Amino acid sequence: MSAAQHEPPHEHQHAPRPNPRTPEGHRPPPRRLGRRLAQLYTGLALYGASSALLVEAGLGLEPWNVLHQGLAELTGLTIGVVSIAVGALVLLLWIPLRQRPGLGTVSNVFVVGIAMDATLALVPEAHTLAVRIPLLVAGIVLNGVATGLYIAARFGPGPRDGLMTGLHRRTGRSVRLMRTAVEIAVLATGFALGGTVGVGTALYALSIGPLAQVFLRLFAVPSESGSTVVAAGPSKRAILPG
Repeated sequence: MSAAQHEPPHEHQHAPRPNPRTPEGHRPPPRRLGRRLAQLYTGLALYGASSALLVEAGLGLEPWNVLHQGLAELTGLTIGVVSIAVGALVLLLWIPLRQRPGLGTVSNVFVVGIAMDATLALVPEAHTLAVRIPLLVAGIVLNGVATGLYIAARFGPGPRDGLMTGLHRRTGRSVRLMRTAVEIAVLATGFALGGTVGVGTALYALSIGPLAQVFLRLFAVPSESGSTVVAAGPSKRAILPG
């Protein structure tokens, strides 16, 4: 700190007050922070609930939940507990990749798994296609809503997406390539362990991107300058929670 910074202002001068919109006084308005926190935890809870609906539909899961379901079959644990354990292990892989977790990253590990198990405990088993197909569609759409809420809150990526962006930085390969390679490996391993792969898996893969983009724009939180921040396209930053 320089000597000038220690000197009190002259009588005719007034010490400048930091503007909350400037870097010196960078602090989001309480209402905006409250909205972001509400979006974060609502999104994570709905993400777990949507995954549970896909499990109940029994027509195919997203790649990571295929792995979680397969491990649950192998270990006898609930799929939510397995999701938490896998998320924690993936988060440990961030250390050598020099990734920094955010509040959303750590919350993702626990909230999604807890919400998934809670929803599975409440929703009765579906046995007919007349029930399972609507459950599948509802699960995918709700997952898109949850994705928009969670990512738009801007509290950091999920542990699995952070793994992919970390691999991108370390290897120089594209995020798309890293995501494809990791998810194929995860999907194959989960299927070999007894996880459900089916039409729902393909439908999820085709529809979740467009759905996420729609809901990202819908739930975008205004930035400090008053504009909204959304993922404008399928850039390497526009990733889904996981």
